[in-house]
Amino acid sequence: MPALACVGAAVAPPGYALAWDGSLPAPGPFPGGAPTASTAAALEHVSLWSPDLSAALYKIDSWGAPYFSVNAAGNIAVHPYGASTLPHQEIDLTKVVRKASEPKSAGGLGLQLPLIVRFPDVLRHRLESLHSAFDFAIRSTGYGAHYQGVYPVKCNQDRFIVEDVVGFGAPFRFGLEAGSKPELLLAMSCLARGSPDAFLICNGYKDEEYVALALLARTLDLNVVIVLEQEEELSTVVETSRRIGVRPVIGLRAKLRTRHSGHFGSTSGEKGKFGLTTAQILSVARKLQLLEMLDCLQLLHFHIGSQIPSTALLVDGVGEAAQIYCELARLGAAMRVIDVGGGLGIDYDGSHSSGSDMSVGYGLDEYAEAVVRAVQYACDRKGVPPPILCSESGRALVSHHSVLIFEAVSSTAVAAVDPATALGPGLTYLLEDLPDDMRGDYRDLMEATFQFDCDKCLIYTEQLKRKCVEQFKDGLLGLEHLAAVDGLCELVAKEIGLAKPVKTYHVNLSLFTSIPDFWAIGQLFPIVPIHRLDQQPVVEGVLSDLTCDSDGKVDRFIGGRRSLPLHEFGGGGKEGGYYLGMFLGGAYQEALGGLHNLFGGPSVVRVTQSDGPHCFAVTQAVPGPSCADVLRAMQHEPELMFEALKRRAEESAARGGVVDAGAVATTLACAFRSMPYLVVGGETGGDGMSSDSEGCAGAAVAGDGGSYEEDEEWEFMRCLSV
Repeated sequence: MPALACVGAAVAPPGYALAWDGSLPAPGPFPGGAPTASTAAALEHVSLWSPDLSAALYKIDSWGAPYFSVNAAGNIAVHPYGASTLPHQEIDLTKVVRKASEPKSAGGLGLQLPLIVRFPDVLRHRLESLHSAFDFAIRSTGYGAHYQGVYPVKCNQDRFIVEDVVGFGAPFRFGLEAGSKPELLLAMSCLARGSPDAFLICNGYKDEEYVALALLARTLDLNVVIVLEQEEELSTVVETSRRIGVRPVIGLRAKLRTRHSGHFGSTSGEKGKFGLTTAQILSVARKLQLLEMLDCLQLLHFHIGSQIPSTALLVDGVGEAAQIYCELARLGAAMRVIDVGGGLGIDYDGSHSSGSDMSVGYGLDEYAEAVVRAVQYACDRKGVPPPILCSESGRALVSHHSVLIFEAVSSTAVAAVDPATALGPGLTYLLEDLPDDMRGDYRDLMEATFQFDCDKCLIYTEQLKRKCVEQFKDGLLGLEHLAAVDGLCELVAKEIGLAKPVKTYHVNLSLFTSIPDFWAIGQLFPIVPIHRLDQQPVVEGVLSDLTCDSDGKVDRFIGGRRSLPLHEFGGGGKEGGYYLGMFLGGAYQEALGGLHNLFGGPSVVRVTQSDGPHCFAVTQAVPGPSCADVLRAMQHEPELMFEALKRRAEESAARGGVVDAGAVATTLACAFRSMPYLVVGGETGGDGMSSDSEGCAGAAVAGDGGSYEEDEEWEFMRCLSV
């Protein structure tokens, strides 16, 4: 029976005594009739799901290649060596998560989710691929100098990432870029164990202490270049160098005319935040000449903007900068390096398009060739020796090697409106009782529905709902009329195939801590279930985080989707929960994440490829910040808080209260030590992926056979924690 069959003869609901003749005909079946044999065959074909279909649905082969794929078991597989990864070297991401989160008693590491999984092998491969791309472009064009890049530590200042970059990059003279005093300190420390030729590029605004620290690094035989962001910084550099007695190596950041129009291009162009204009560049060169320090000027730096969308824009910007470089050489500066800055983008949405901030229309090889040819062309025309090529490609280096894993803890959906149940037989009466203009829209909508005219249905639905809401706000319609119109529109959408309820999946995550760029600038990241990809996802869903903030949701996804195809919640079988991964988020997200609602960062594991039975080894495991850690970060003192609460419990017990002071102290201690995120399932939940922290969280909880006093005690402790 069609859903609209309930819109039949009008019967006045309680409270409405007006007569009605029931002249509206009951709707018949929709055109098309029962499914044909070919339609049934097509539906049967769709039901035959496979991992390859999941890979296509989530575009994994587009944004994930060559590092991620779907294996035969329906799990995300990691290829640590890119396209060179052999089948037996693939790492099953679900097995990594299970190893990290299972209790120690079951052979796991006892870490609580959310979890960041780092793959240093992928980072090494990215760095080697970047160097190989430039090396090939240099050799194929006959360029007369070499490439040596730097990693801007602001992308992710994690100690082990920076140390990996320095260690993996030592054969290529790969260096670091710092933009603040603490970043300079960590760069100095790490590069002390790196290549002696590696650059340490000092960007950012500078005071005397910053400059003195950079000059001190030169006395430690580090290859430091102080890049002037403002003309005023020159006097600070000159005076500090004279006081310390260390001659500086100076670079200039040029404010180019070239810029791109996307979000990431806002720091480029003539009105950009950083850099010197052409007049200021000439002024600095003249001052250095008067000071007999023009030989100190050796590097030109510029930045078009992150995520440069096309090589055409790249060539335009590099060509402009190369001309400035050649002019500085003509003026007598001892120029030897051109630093093209950041901008080497990655393909977040797999579209390989130059028309979006979420993608780029080139790969590493095209990028490197464009830079080499643009610089070579300018230098050849001006007769200037080609400079060393440097880039600050942080996003392209570290994005792929980190995966954020989080768990869905529940799901909800807006219940479909059932007018027959909610309004009884009075639905049609209420609709016919609408004012004349709305009643006309209602009848037009019914006619369009019976004709299966989807476009007109959408128009009349929108008109009818808008007019009805306006009249309801003015007090001219009752709540029953509003419900009747909503119910009718829901039924129409269902009949013409437009209504597909979107579920909300509640995830054990803080968006503001772990994916801040989504909230702040609308940056999209690939989000995919890491398992069950051999099953067809039958739900459209959005993700809602744990924070008490309406912005704490992910409702936009790559490919222009407003919802994400997901599997029914709770069907994980032996794998337990439902686990999703956010990919390509290794740059900026950890550094920018905050402590909204005092949710701290995730747990972290480092995983390398090995020849063992599971093809991987966890080389480091770090639990996420505890409740005590995040409280300290906001100047609270957990130890004093604990003592005050424990004393309060002891005083209550001394007055004859029902609390057990010892049990309260135990529970409070566990609460301070645990992560702020939810403990899902528990050891009795059977999901096989719970952590040891669950035992701590439940240490003072009464069992199923606990007494009333024990239940009261736990309620008291729960209130204390709130």
